[in-house]
Amino acid sequence: MKLKTITTEEYIVEEEPYYVEVNREKSLFEAAYRNRIPVLLKGPTGSGKTRFMEYMAWKFRRPLVTVSCHDDLTVSDLVGRYLVRGGETVWVDGPMTRAVKVGGFCYLDEIVEARKDTTVVIHPLADHRRILPIEKRGEMLSAPPEFLLALSYNPGYQSVLKDLKQSTRQRFLALEFTYPRREVETEIIVHEAGVDAHTAERLVSFGEKTRNLVDRGLTEGASTRILIHAAKLIRSDIEPRTACEVGIAETLTDDREMLRALSEIVQSIF
Repeated sequence: MKLKTITTEEYIVEEEPYYVEVNREKSLFEAAYRNRIPVLLKGPTGSGKTRFMEYMAWKFRRPLVTVSCHDDLTVSDLVGRYLVRGGETVWVDGPMTRAVKVGGFCYLDEIVEARKDTTVVIHPLADHRRILPIEKRGEMLSAPPEFLLALSYNPGYQSVLKDLKQSTRQRFLALEFTYPRREVETEIIVHEAGVDAHTAERLVSFGEKTRNLVDRGLTEGASTRILIHAAKLIRSDIEPRTACEVGIAETLTDDREMLRALSEIVQSIF
């Protein structure tokens, strides 16, 4: 039986990601990391959770191993499994095991999408024990001091069937992510899309108006991410109204009446 060699180069964030702090999340994360407290990032889609993790991994020079959670995610997908290659049985570490071994940041994105039996494996890793059981190999892997476990989820999509158990939540420090203040969001759009400040300000105005429609026809308002997408279309000489309709409105809803309302808002702004 062979073991697959672990490398960290593919997980290193080489260049500083652009990230603007919104609510003291950098200092809170640093305090959690120093005290070996795992971190739970809560916030709507496109509010900067993943970019924040990339920034903190870059700052601490730690490998960042990201897992996008889904309904079919199994414990073996996280921890590892035996595979047959070239007539030999080979153990292949899963992403969580690799992160523990290299003392990296393990980031489970949208954790509520994972199966309930899968999330249980994180419990001994997220409390004072800091161990990862690898049952198929009869091992208990101890996390080094540099290791950090981080989860993220979107409270807007919570339901009775998709929520984090208290036994999981209370192992973490929770950082809440919201959309940036108007001036900060404008700055982000200018930087990320390369448009002028006036265009960015108008896009932010449209974004704020969509967020005011949450629970009044929209499940979620426009994220900073899709405002940037629309800004990039405008920079590419797409007419602003069209960019807002295809880049923002059509992504938010399929309801024809709501789309007409959003189109009217776009026309009033542009």
